[in-house]
Parts: sequence; structure tokens; C-alpha cells
Amino acid sequence: MAATDSGRMPLLEHLRELRSRVVKTALIISLGSAVGWFFYNEIITQLARPVCDLRAAQSAGAQSCGALYINGVLGPLNLQIKVAVLSGVILTAPLWLYQLWAFIAPALHRREKRNSIIFLTAATPFFGVGAYLGYSILPIAVRVLFGFTPTSLTNLVKFDDYLDFVLRAILLFGIAFELPVFLVTFNAIGFLSGKAILRPWRIWIFGITLFVAGFTPSADPLSMLGLAIPLILLYLLAGGIALLVDRRRAKKMIENEL
Repeated sequence: MAATDSGRMPLLEHLRELRSRVVKTALIISLGSAVGWFFYNEIITQLARPVCDLRAAQSAGAQSCGALYINGVLGPLNLQIKVAVLSGVILTAPLWLYQLWAFIAPALHRREKRNSIIFLTAATPFFGVGAYLGYSILPIAVRVLFGFTPTSLTNLVKFDDYLDFVLRAILLFGIAFELPVFLVTFNAIGFLSGKAILRPWRIWIFGITLFVAGFTPSADPLSMLGLAIPLILLYLLAGGIALLVDRRRAKKMIENEL
């Protein structure tokens, strides 16, 4: 994207860059969805484990698997499409998150881009840790939620609703864990200071709690705490790192003046 010496760009060029990033993101997610489509059975058997052993049921030729069921003529096709797309979004998350960053990065100076790329490399492991945490608490969350079923009643679960819940939880946990990466990156490029990050800590904690309560797929306290507590700790950690970077930057500026 062509930019002026001050880092500003014409509106038309900005829109063209946005279109380019959106197209690249769509292609990336499409490729990831193709992988999800190809490994569809492996994905659903793994994700269904908190409710039933789907692989064993398939091997035994069973007609059902626990409380899971698929409804409608188009149900199986819709389920495979949904799983493929959501799996593609999850698998390629670091790549399309990079496209988001690349859309912002041209407005930065060359030195700031070089410094920030160090922190952007942390996006993949942080997303992986968040996604793994989301997957790890699913069996406990499912047992807790199923525990509210009244005695003598059977809880039949629509398979596509269940997988939608599972994949959304994994995606949400993964994206949420990108918070410290972006905070530290914005600090490294001089956009946010450590004090600016930590000063409104009450607002941040309230915002994180509100975000978790509003976007967590399930309403059980375990899932909410499982996401809110690590996010708050990561926010505080990012603020602490930003303060250290600010002190180092200020010290270097004083040394240069001398």
C-alpha cells in the first residue's frame, strides 16, 4: 500500500488495501475449510468425546451415539459445512489475524514494523494455548450443564448445535488469548503506554468480565471463570511488560540526549 512520508494514505488506497486483505482472509479461511472438510470425521469424533465415543459407535455399526442426533434431510450436509467452515476459521486464525495486523501496519514507520513483528510471532502460540484451554474445559462444562437435566428426563442434543457450541468456545478462547499480544505490540510501536494500559484496570476487568459473560457459548460459571481469570492475568502481565518497555525506552532516550 502506497503511503506518504507521514504514514498517511489516500482514502481510495486505504479501501483498496482493505479489499485486498478481505480477499486474502477469505482465501485463507477457504483453504482451512477445505482441510476441515477433508478431516470432517476425525474432527467430529474428537469433539464428540465429552458426550459419547463416536468412533467406537461407528466401528460397532451402532445406529446412535449417546444423546446426540441429527435432524432433517439437509442436516448432515449443513453439519459438515458448518464444521468445515468453523474448523477453517480456527485452524487459520493466526494467518487471518496477521491480515488484520497487516492492514494496520502500513501506517507505521519501518522501524516500528520491525519491532512489532517480534511480538506478532507470539500470536500463534497464544492462540494455540487459548484454543487448547477451551477444548480442555469442555468435558467438565458439558457434565456441569448436563447435570441440570431433571431426573427421569432424557436430554437429547442436536449434534450441529453441540458442535457449534464446542467450536465457538474453542475459537473464542483462542481469540481472547490474543489480547496480551496486541497490547504489548501496541506498546512496542508507541501507540499505548504501560500506564495507559494499567491505569483503567477496573474498567478493563469489568470489560473482560462483561465480554466473557456475553460471548461465552455456555452460561455455566466454570466456562466463564476459565476464560475470565486467565484473561485478567494476561492483561496485567501485558501491562507489566509494557511498563518495563517504557522504562527501557525512556532510559535509552536519556542516554541518547547525553
